[in-house]
Amino acid sequence: MSEQISNSKQTNNKQIAKNAMALYFRMIVMMLIGLYTSRVILNALGVTDYGIYNVVGGFVSMFSLVSSSLVSSVSRSLTFELGTGNKEKLKRTFSTSIYVLLGLSLILILLLEVVGVWYLNNKMVIPADRLYAANWCFQLSVITFVLGLINAPYSASIISHERMDVYAYFTIMDAIFKLVICYAVIHSPIDKLIMYGILLCFIHVVNQIIYVVFCKHHFEECRFKWIFDKTLFKSLFSFAGWNFIGCSAAVLRTQGATLLLNWAGGPVVNAANGVANSICNIVNNFVSNFTQAFNPQITKRYAAQEYESLMNLLIYGSKFSYFLLLLLALPIVFNAKFILELWLGIVPEHTVSFVRLIIVFMLAEAVSRPIITAKNATGEIKNYQIVVGGILLLMLPLSYIGIKMGLPVEIVPFCNAATACLAVFARMYMLRGDFPCWSSRIFVTKVLLNVALVTITSAVLPFLTYRHLEYGWQNFIITSVLSVICTCISILYIGCNEQERLMIMSKTKAMVISVYKKLIHKA
Repeated sequence: MSEQISNSKQTNNKQIAKNAMALYFRMIVMMLIGLYTSRVILNALGVTDYGIYNVVGGFVSMFSLVSSSLVSSVSRSLTFELGTGNKEKLKRTFSTSIYVLLGLSLILILLLEVVGVWYLNNKMVIPADRLYAANWCFQLSVITFVLGLINAPYSASIISHERMDVYAYFTIMDAIFKLVICYAVIHSPIDKLIMYGILLCFIHVVNQIIYVVFCKHHFEECRFKWIFDKTLFKSLFSFAGWNFIGCSAAVLRTQGATLLLNWAGGPVVNAANGVANSICNIVNNFVSNFTQAFNPQITKRYAAQEYESLMNLLIYGSKFSYFLLLLLALPIVFNAKFILELWLGIVPEHTVSFVRLIIVFMLAEAVSRPIITAKNATGEIKNYQIVVGGILLLMLPLSYIGIKMGLPVEIVPFCNAATACLAVFARMYMLRGDFPCWSSRIFVTKVLLNVALVTITSAVLPFLTYRHLEYGWQNFIITSVLSVICTCISILYIGCNEQERLMIMSKTKAMVISVYKKLIHKA
């Protein structure tokens, strides 16, 4: 029996590693295509039309605040039932979630068609001669948004079944389609902005059909039946309702920070914050793929009551989410100014300090992600959302007080980072009693103290080199290389136990041998 459990864990760990690789490949391809398509479509549409599409599409996306909490509830419920192995309940959950999302879609359509259309035509600053095209874009964006919402259970099923390879292929295919339509827009016989909206909507419809066909063919529960379970309906809405507080806190924190920075320093400071967020989000997306790979396993292990295995996965996930981000972030921390000058030419004031402080915020969030997933898996999130959401929103009054006291605008991202660090401890505390093996003391020892020690030892040598070398290419190259080398050594010999170290070295060796054999074969 113990041998079967061990083999099961080994299979799950291999699946996590495979999923992480698939999502990393997806991220790299999509980032490269995304950077290129943004440039092409900007040139094709022109600055004005590109701005119109983004502001109109962005307005529709604002309503995702209402839907995202419910979609998260659906995803969690499907993954949980997969973990319990109750196929009948899984089928009822899927069908009930379709009902719920259809109802929500009708409400959102009504809101968008009444409030949205009025706001678009009366309040948005859009040139009069482009208002007709803007209305076309709005309606097409509504169709795209609603279709994505209704089909959310299908994409959630792919992730819940841990078919990240399929998810990666579908999203890469979507990115390639968007690259193709860029060139179709350039040669469009009709209004280019309208054509762009039509083609994007068409691609979304095709993608959703592919998702539905694949899920119906591969997953038994993804065959919609006229089943409405009142108990499941209440459960979905209860979880979504309290999760809405967390989603709202995130939006208020982001938008509140933007308004505070605008009030304190004007558009120049907002530009600095925007640039800093852009560069940090690119780094953060790589780590998000790693966490997305093991999130389903956290929920499934909780549902199956494999508590010891769950605790080990939380420790492993939190540590390595942090380590992956640190590996990418440390060279940026030291060379933020050089990288920004190389990328932008002219760097807005405050951008460098904003980048560094946002990275601290992201490191705290990286440690927290597995805990968040574990807490969501329990379904008991009422007190959690109130406490953690409240702590994270503290950054707004603290930032306001700091600015009123005459502190520099850096106080805003500093307070954001500080409250994120405080939220780590709150999340740990809120998880107590949810499953037998959870121990805040063990988590502090094996994760928080561990990552703190790795960070300090990784940074010492690059910091001394950065301080003593002249600013320029030599400093950038040497400190970047040293940061990566020191971080890898610190992770291996301080951050990892012997078993983890042997596993990493074995996987790395196998990868190097595989690449070497392919190169020899080609030669």
